Amino acid sequence: MSSSPRVDIAEAASILLAAEAAKRTCDQLTKRWPEMNVDDAYAIQAEALRMRLARGEKLVGIKLGLTSKAKQVQMKVGSPTTAWLTDAMRVEEGLLPANAAAHPRVEPEIVVTMSRRLKGPGVKAADVMEALGDVRCGIEILDSRYENFKFTLQDVVSDNASSGRYVFGRTVIPASRIDLVNEECVLRIDGQQVATATGAAVMGHPAEAIAWAANFLAERGHAIEAGWVIMTGGMTDAYPLKPGSEAVASFTHLGTVTIKRGA
Repeated sequence: MSSSPRVDIAEAASILLAAEAAKRTCDQLTKRWPEMNVDDAYAIQAEALRMRLARGEKLVGIKLGLTSKAKQVQMKVGSPTTAWLTDAMRVEEGLLPANAAAHPRVEPEIVVTMSRRLKGPGVKAADVMEALGDVRCGIEILDSRYENFKFTLQDVVSDNASSGRYVFGRTVIPASRIDLVNEECVLRIDGQQVATATGAAVMGHPAEAIAWAANFLAERGHAIEAGWVIMTGGMTDAYPLKPGSEAVASFTHLGTVTIKRGA
């Protein structure tokens, strides 16, 4: 599938970045450009990244979305998605400023740092395991630019997979010393357990998700670079974080990570 010549890629990226800056929602892009396809969406995502880098942000890695079968069924798609992470999206553990996100939702993730470059095609999970450096826990703070998180696949890919902010835990473990599949997480909001999962929720194995990403990115002329951080995908559903609420993700070996939304 090729990009549609009728979709204004630069204008679409500008609409999304303006909505993000203003902490407000905008209409789904597919309402303005009904002919938009997934290639258009990734082109919009790439243009928005170019604009971010032009204003001084630094590319630090990627995040994976729709890595669970349940989410793929919900979105009526057969594969995950990729999106970009920049340094400006990171917040330190503790307090999420009240104006940092419009309507944040949180999901716990296993986060890896790459020690070697990975370039598809043909990357397999075993190749990924050899290329992994450190592992830590994290919480992705999603913040869709669309009202009530309602969107098509094309819309969400364009919107950098609902990127908002992300926060990492302090415990760092070499990948060779942790069982990524059986690492368990419990997510609590305001002290109440809302979800639990293991690394197996991420395509059966987080390394499988990263292998898929390396091969998918190769189709678009990219590689996974050494030093990149990869958020491997939500282990649970994403849960709203109301003003004043606190989310804590506790992992078996990766420790805990906490974020509280300002009132």
